[in-house]
Amino acid sequence: MGKKIAIGGDHAGYAYKTQLVEYLRSQGHEVEDFGPFSADSVDYPDFVHPAMTSIEEGRNEMGILICGSGNGVNMTANKHQGIRSALCWNTDLAALARLHNNANVICFAERFISYHYVQQMADIFLSTEFEGGRHQRRVGKISC
Repeated sequence: MGKKIAIGGDHAGYAYKTQLVEYLRSQGHEVEDFGPFSADSVDYPDFVHPAMTSIEEGRNEMGILICGSGNGVNMTANKHQGIRSALCWNTDLAALARLHNNANVICFAERFISYHYVQQMADIFLSTEFEGGRHQRRVGKISC
């Protein structure tokens, strides 16, 4: 069953975001694209905050954010109390972000990772369930 996904980023993540939206929809996911909608220079918080709010309010289940380094979108996402965002650059980290940290957002760095790898990590992230158990106690202590 597909998930409801919020996606966003900045101009440096626009190309991958556009490809990933199409791919995720072809896989049966419902994707809400928060922008940007061109490669013109923008300020990523203007797109990240509304996407994260949509997750906190329950309109979307998970999120994917893409910018040049992945750092800016990840830092912005993690300002939200209901968000556990993970910057990932390999498939093991994408799986562990879900298994051990119950991350609900994954961030990618378009300038440093191939699109093919981003697609693989997104698939793993979206299909991996939280392990719970000893990890639940730790995750419960993340929010301030």
